[in-house]
Amino acid sequence: MEEMVRMYYQLDTRAGRAILAERHLPMRGGYNFRDLGGIRNKEGKYVKWGKLFRSDEMKDLTKEDVIYLNSIPLVTVVDFRSGEEIEESPDVLPDSVRAHYILSITPGNLGELSMQDITSLSAEQSIGIMEAINRQFVTDPACIDQYKQFFSLLQNEENLLLLFHCTAGKDRTGIAAYLFLTCLNVEEKDILNDYLSSNMYLQDKYGAYIKQYPALAPLLEVKPEYLKAGIEAIRQNYGTTSHFLENYLMVDLKKMRDIYLY
Repeated sequence: MEEMVRMYYQLDTRAGRAILAERHLPMRGGYNFRDLGGIRNKEGKYVKWGKLFRSDEMKDLTKEDVIYLNSIPLVTVVDFRSGEEIEESPDVLPDSVRAHYILSITPGNLGELSMQDITSLSAEQSIGIMEAINRQFVTDPACIDQYKQFFSLLQNEENLLLLFHCTAGKDRTGIAAYLFLTCLNVEEKDILNDYLSSNMYLQDKYGAYIKQYPALAPLLEVKPEYLKAGIEAIRQNYGTTSHFLENYLMVDLKKMRDIYLY
C-alpha cells in the first residue's frame, strides 16, 4: 500500500500567492482530524497551515495513520479527555511526538448518567445539558486552568506542530478552537462554520448510534446554540473574549498572531 504523506501546495497567480492544503486529514482510524490552517481573518490574513490540528480520539489509529502523522511531523499532543476516558481508550501516538499533555476537562455530570437516563432525555433537555456544559467550559475554574495551560503551550513554538483533541473532537475541542481562532481575529461566523463541520465528519462515527437511539442526537452532534452559550457566558462574565483570553488565560494576542498568521 502506498504511504500517504502530508502535502501542501503553493498557488502563484498574477493576483498573489496562496498556500493550499486539505483541511480534513485522511485518517483511517479517526474521523474528525482537521488542520486549522487556511481560515481567513478580519484583516485578510490567513491561519498558517500545518501548525495546529484538532481531532477526535486517537485510540484506533492505523499503521498508515501513524505514518501520515509522522510525515507532518506531529510534535505535541494535548488530550482534554478525563482520566476514565483515557484509561479506556489510550492514544496511539506516532514516534514524532515528543510531548503528550493530559489537560483533563470533565464536561458536567453527563458521565454519571446511565444509558437509560440518557435515552430518556427529551431533545430540549439534551440541548439544555449541552448548553450548560459549554458555559461550564469558560466559567468553571478547573476548566479555565486547563485552557490556560493549553494556551501556554500554543505560545511556545517549540511545541509545534501541535494536535489537541477530546473524544469526539467537538465540545471541549470546539471551545478550544473557538478561543484559538478568536485570538487570531477570525470572524465569529467563520468560527461557527468550522465548529459545525464536526457534524459532517462524525456521521460515520456516531450515525449508527443516533439511528438506534434518536434521543442521543443532541449529545453526539453540535448545534450553533452550544457554542453560542459558551460565547454568551464569556460576555456576561468577562465582557469580551479578548479580555478573557488576555486576563484569565494569559494569552499574548500579538504573539499568537505573529506565530499563526500569514
